[in-house]
Amino acid sequence: MSNLDEYFRIQGGESLSGDVQIGGNKNAVLPMLAATLLTDQPVTLTNVPGIRDVRAMCDVLEHLGAAVDDRGENVTICAKNLHTHEITPRLCGELRTSFLVAGPLVARLGRAVLHPPGGDVIGRRRLDSHFYGLQKLGATVDPDAMRFSARGLTGADLFFDEASVTATEHILMAATLAKGETVIRNAAAEPHVQNLARMLESMGAQISGIGTNTLVIEGVDSLHGTTIAVDADHVEAGSFLAAAAATGGSITVHGTSKPHFWMTRRVFEKFGVDLDLRHDSIHLPACELRIQKDVGGMVPRVDDGPWPQFPSDLMSVLLVMATQANGTVLFFEKMFESRMYFVDRLIQMGGSAIVCDPHRVVISGPTALRAQRMTSPDIRAGLALVIAALCAQGESEIHNAWVIDRGYERIEQKLSGLGARIERVLP
Repeated sequence: MSNLDEYFRIQGGESLSGDVQIGGNKNAVLPMLAATLLTDQPVTLTNVPGIRDVRAMCDVLEHLGAAVDDRGENVTICAKNLHTHEITPRLCGELRTSFLVAGPLVARLGRAVLHPPGGDVIGRRRLDSHFYGLQKLGATVDPDAMRFSARGLTGADLFFDEASVTATEHILMAATLAKGETVIRNAAAEPHVQNLARMLESMGAQISGIGTNTLVIEGVDSLHGTTIAVDADHVEAGSFLAAAAATGGSITVHGTSKPHFWMTRRVFEKFGVDLDLRHDSIHLPACELRIQKDVGGMVPRVDDGPWPQFPSDLMSVLLVMATQANGTVLFFEKMFESRMYFVDRLIQMGGSAIVCDPHRVVISGPTALRAQRMTSPDIRAGLALVIAALCAQGESEIHNAWVIDRGYERIEQKLSGLGARIERVLP
């Protein structure tokens, strides 16, 4: 893991150009690691990203008694000899997806004891749908004590009051070993949810409706081992595309899946950028960023939403890209009330931004950003500040590098390969 005192030193003013390989999806690999608890046979994940959160999740599995064979991009988990059903407060606090082991533990061992999960502070992140789903499957749930128990799970018909990604993943995992049929309505359908569902199918689960908002699971007595690849990270890909566009560069990102980027391409078109979506890569040509007004000369809007809408995780980097575009655009963050707080740092750098409320920000550009010493508040905002520093004239420092390491592997090496002047400074 990265040292907590490390930071990035960045000399701005260079355009990013060249080719970059995208790593495995952070939001897919963490629930996939949790799913290895559903079987006593070895499960191998390939294309695993070398990020801090993966190591933290592996620590959780090892604490429970699972054997972890970490060989970089290939990680094999064997959860045959689990010796505890309780996770310590420290391990739970390392990351939000620690909570996803509750369902698999109840399905395998009949009980689980957890503590409040960690993760980025980007607003309220409800656990209500998780508790609701486990209760509907027959588990006894004590939300305050984070205790769960069941003498076998039973299928149920569920309707989520929000299309929660992690709740969909959680209840999907638990339902694979529940007796009878489970229906999850208003389920999330993001690429990482689909990746998890395909993994469970390869382990012997019976799932229909993958990629839709209604999942039907026929419970089975047991699951077996498998080998499956983690899909490429569409958020990492979008982040590099935004960085290249903001700095006036031209790049090709490799390892992508074309269907994951229909909405991303549509949003980039609002900035005058024509992404060339290929079978397994995306090319961004050098171009002038110019906001395309809506019909009637109206200010356009960029907003996020559940899949297949624009991902919330890309809002921060698009905000920075907008500071370098000619025109005015409104960003409407609908999913998290604290994601926009980092905009204050962009304003300090010289960005022209009006924060309307916790959910809406108006950006006008282009503006010349000034180098600053800043601290990364969360994974996505941290990478956005790195991009802002790449656009700024002078030397910037981005502290809390470990936060960015939670979601982006070898970020300084990948950016350096594209021409950025960035280095990791050790304490």
